[in-house]
Formats: sequence, structure tokens, C-alpha cells
Amino acid sequence: MNKPSVYLDTTIPSYLFEGREELRTFVQITRQWWTEERQHFDVYISEETLAELNDGAYPNKSQVLASVSGLPILSHTPRIQEIVQVYIDNYVMPRKLQGDARHLAYASLYQMDFLLTWNCNHLANGNKLRHIRIINTRLELPVPQLVIPSQLFQENFL
Repeated sequence: MNKPSVYLDTTIPSYLFEGREELRTFVQITRQWWTEERQHFDVYISEETLAELNDGAYPNKSQVLASVSGLPILSHTPRIQEIVQVYIDNYVMPRKLQGDARHLAYASLYQMDFLLTWNCNHLANGNKLRHIRIINTRLELPVPQLVIPSQLFQENFL
């Protein structure tokens, strides 16, 4: 049986090594998912994820980059930029935050089961889901489940 597929945006690997006290709970959940749950999924990143990680000013940047070094990378295609433009033109994502639109485009085009993120403003936001579904339906694309790490823990019946 195939494992469900998970696309990681930049927040997930960056939170693995985040040190800010106000993010401690998110960091703990991310680390727990990474060590205990990740093996239940086929995990992917994109060229966008890598570019943001390389360009960002992350604490422990070398560790962040090392954490994703063995993951499969979804390639950029001209269709990605077309999808991004549709998202922006239809106000699915803000024009100034094209990275968020690109993450959603990758996860949608490559038919990921989940897009895993801590971005609850523009991605894992239930208020945006209907709009995303409408636009992806017009584009004839599936909609990945937009989730935070705590939503991807396996049930334990023991």
C-alpha cells in the first residue's frame, strides 16, 4: 500500500531548529512529527522550499538544510508559474507572497495528499479552503489537505 504524500513548505524544516521561546510549542510538535510520524508518509519538498531555506536567515541554517537534503525535490515546470498567476489574479494568495502561492501550486500540481505547514494565514486556513477549492476545480487540479503537523499524527489504539 502506498503511503500518503506530504509536501513540506519552508516552515516545517525551519521549525525543527527554531529557538524562539514564543514558538516552543510549535517546535516541539514539529520535532515530534518529524521523529515519530514522518516515516508513515512519502515526504517531498520543492525547488521553492529549497530556495526559501537557502535565502532565509534561519537559526541553525546548515542543520535546517541538512534535514531536507535527502528528500525528493519536486521540479519547477512552466505550469507552476501559470497556476501561481491564477492564484494571485483570483486573490487566493497575496501578490506580495508568491512563495505561498508556489507552495500550493506544487502541492496541487503534483497531487500531494497533504501540504504540511505552520502558515495558518495563507495556507492552513479553513476560511480560505472554499476559495482554493473553487480555483483548483477551475484549474482541474486536486486540493491537498492543508494541515499543521499536529493534524498528521497516527491514531494509537493501544
